[in-house]
Amino acid sequence: MFEVTPGMRRLGASVLAMEAVVVALITPVAIQINDVAPALAVTVGLGLAVLCVVVTAMLKRPSAYIAGSVIQLLAIATGVLVPVMYVLGVIFAALWVTAIFVARRVEGATKR
Repeated sequence: MFEVTPGMRRLGASVLAMEAVVVALITPVAIQINDVAPALAVTVGLGLAVLCVVVTAMLKRPSAYIAGSVIQLLAIATGVLVPVMYVLGVIFAALWVTAIFVARRVEGATKR
């Protein structure tokens, strides 16, 4: 695995926290605009938001970064319910990858 740095935790937590808000807000959009069954919309939207919060709490462990990457794929997949999530999911995935690599690079440079 890899070493988890404080910068990775901070940036990763920021991305997942913002993403939790966005995926929670797809619930009313899916119900009102896209006529998705309320049970499905609540399960997907709020379930994914809770998953984001749970993984945020686990970011001290390297396995949490794998779980966070899976969340990014699930966020993109929510585009089936709310098509704009295809775009937002890709944006969050890019932010996730950037958070990991930028934090590692910056903290690696400051160790020298």
